[in-house]
Amino acid sequence: MMQDKGSFINSFFRPRCLAAAAAPAGKTKLTHPGKAILAGGIAGGIEICITFPTEYVKTQLQLDERANPPRYRGIGDCVKQTVQGHGVKGLYRGLSSLLYGSIPKSAVRFGVFEFLSNHVRDESGRLDSTRGLLCGLGAGILEAVLVVCPMETVKVKFIHDQSSANPKYKGFNHGVREIIKAHGIRGTYQGLTATVLKQGSNQAIRFYVMTSLKNWYKGDDPNKAMNPLLTGAFGAVAGAASVFGNTPLDVIKTRMQGLEAHKYKSTMDCASKILRHEGVAAFYKGTVPRLCRVCLDVAIVFIIYEEVVKVLNVAWKTD
Repeated sequence: MMQDKGSFINSFFRPRCLAAAAAPAGKTKLTHPGKAILAGGIAGGIEICITFPTEYVKTQLQLDERANPPRYRGIGDCVKQTVQGHGVKGLYRGLSSLLYGSIPKSAVRFGVFEFLSNHVRDESGRLDSTRGLLCGLGAGILEAVLVVCPMETVKVKFIHDQSSANPKYKGFNHGVREIIKAHGIRGTYQGLTATVLKQGSNQAIRFYVMTSLKNWYKGDDPNKAMNPLLTGAFGAVAGAASVFGNTPLDVIKTRMQGLEAHKYKSTMDCASKILRHEGVAAFYKGTVPRLCRVCLDVAIVFIIYEEVVKVLNVAWKTD
């Protein structure tokens, strides 16, 4: 049994050098992890500047607990109240924390994915859907631990702070100092388990769908060119799949990173209290704005990523 397990692991992480020796001349060109890191960072920074208002609205709706009672009657009401109270710039509260984090987040995601996938492709350079899912899972877990959890904790606290009568955070640097002062570095890792589950499943689903759609479109020709609009369409489908697959985890993560996170003892305790006090529907709060944001997010990121990689392949020779 142990031998079979070892054979599976060795097969999955087979060194590229062995595959390269037997690879045909027409195999697909692999993306160097360094290029993936740079292209991913650029894509992440541009994307978040475009889509942040939908992230803001989604987070506000998820923090709006029924017991309070609810402050917002829906997406439109949330936007209306925010603009009336804080102006249009209010929809961008917390952008700095996400911008500082989105660049390294996307850099880690694509860098790790390309590193892992380069080691598990077949002789022609093709990546099958199952291995795409596992590589996406690995990328999601690592980005959650290194970047997403502290970034999301700060972002959620900023947004939650704005909804209070007397906001106490004056800006990104001041907010981070206050959070660390009050809770220590550990305070930026609230909801780590939920974040790892969310990001891991997010990227596993997205890269699985993206890999499946690419393989379907390219068929037997791994070098078949893809139009950027088609890449965006595939990315939007992948994003939608991840939203319907893990929005409950996103709601739990958001609650555990808010200013009232002290009410929850653990990820399971948070899930239990939401279910008991607010019902199953509460696990899907913010689904519509999240769906709009994520579909646009993933489509934009994949388009920009692929196009930047094309430029880097010309300017940065790694072969």
